[in-house]
Amino acid sequence: MSLMKGAVKFQSKVTADLIAEYLRERILDGTFGPSTNINEVQLAAHLSISRGPLREAVQRLVQEGLLVSVRNYGTSVVDLGPEDIKDIYKARVAIELEAGRLVLQQDTTKLAAELNKVLQRMHDALKDDRWQDVATEDVKFHQTIVRATLSPRLDRMFSTLAAETLLCVRQFQYIHERKETILEQHRRLQEFIQSGDEPGYLAEIEWHLKKSVPMLEAARKKRTS
Repeated sequence: MSLMKGAVKFQSKVTADLIAEYLRERILDGTFGPSTNINEVQLAAHLSISRGPLREAVQRLVQEGLLVSVRNYGTSVVDLGPEDIKDIYKARVAIELEAGRLVLQQDTTKLAAELNKVLQRMHDALKDDRWQDVATEDVKFHQTIVRATLSPRLDRMFSTLAAETLLCVRQFQYIHERKETILEQHRRLQEFIQSGDEPGYLAEIEWHLKKSVPMLEAARKKRTS
């Protein structure tokens, strides 16, 4: 594993939560790239932390799907291939269709307003070409809808997919020919929710997610070519 330059200072009583958050951010921002080996001894020394909370943090990220642990080979950052992308979005379609049905059976005024805030942040990030933030707001948009179902289990299932999705879309600039496209697509989803149009929303979210798969696969090939 190639460690980052410079020291990182944690609080004296560092917790597994803080370490997991730190590692998650380093994976999602590309500091630890796909297939990077996570050497716990080396990393603990670099961060000046004990191995107990580090080991717990690493196991959490394994459960989230950001790290993979193979017996006799150690732990490394996941490298999502074409089949992984297809499976992630297959699961998202199932969860988000059901979430859409549930939220559109109730008053969506508050949800529509929350989504507008996400769209504004996405707009600002696009304007400044802050692609990591665009990716983050994209996932937050969908997670906001799932959380509006008030189902803790749906939320937990989506949280795992959200982390994997961020790995897929962190290079958003390679996905759309026009950067405004991503904002326009999410605005349509927000409008369907605001108007309470369940058939329109369900058709749009299914198209939106299924369309993402070939686009992400093409972007992955472009990055690796």
